[in-house]
Amino acid sequence: MTPLELLTRWLARQLPADAAAWLQKSSAQTRSSGKDADLYFAVSLVARKLGKADLVLSDADLRDANASRTGWDPRDWSADQAARVLLVLALEQDPQRLARALDQLCNSADVSELVAFYRGLPLYPEQPRYLARATEGLRTNIKGVFEAIALRNPYPSEQFPQAAWNQMVLKALFVGSALWPIVGLDRRANAELARMLCDYAHERWSAGRPVSPELWRCVGPHASGTMLKDLERVLKEGTDPERRAAALALRASPDPAAAPMLQRDAALAKAVAGGELTWERVVAAA
Repeated sequence: MTPLELLTRWLARQLPADAAAWLQKSSAQTRSSGKDADLYFAVSLVARKLGKADLVLSDADLRDANASRTGWDPRDWSADQAARVLLVLALEQDPQRLARALDQLCNSADVSELVAFYRGLPLYPEQPRYLARATEGLRTNIKGVFEAIALRNPYPSEQFPQAAWNQMVLKALFVGSALWPIVGLDRRANAELARMLCDYAHERWSAGRPVSPELWRCVGPHASGTMLKDLERVLKEGTDPERRAAALALRASPDPAAAPMLQRDAALAKAVAGGELTWERVVAAA
């Protein structure tokens, strides 16, 4: 099934009959009329007509989502957000019109609407059309809007150039977002990002502020030279979650000097080698 078909099925299953009928009628009207005003009007009525309950999804629904569009993870969506994306997707057969209408919608949207439209990024046709819109959205000061783009969303990992990707990861740390829900985090780790994150860690240390243990996940695969010194410092002086993160990062480093550093803490070295220590456990402990 397509994402549009899945959204239609999920909402029809969850909504009261009158609300589901209104959504179906509005979607058909948007698709057939050729008037963008019909889409704008329908979107403006979604919360009033459908409410703001969470979108109820089973594990099977989430598997269907990923099968329909690799990386799509709507587990945190609400029903009104899903309906807004559904209405936009009513125009998917006319990508140019959809892109034009979405741009106008984002320009006038409230926070909840922006979250919906950005969560829908991986579902829109002709994905490169939305790169400027997505990178512009990352400049927001609203954490929920930022996370709609950055977390559980495959669009950035597939479409962002390296500079935009690196800025997104750094900003996630800056605003206090977790890194583990960033799709493609390990695949898109790069040496420039590792340097930026080490610089950020030094700024935090100088100000007497903590550093997220997750930061070192993106440093490890490119750690050498002074980056290894940073990891050595964390291994010696950090909290338990930080030390575990440093151990994992040292294990991932391609520099031959990393292994002897890790071996200085026999217990952590053993836990890493045996697979007992993972990033998932570091995040849980932190």
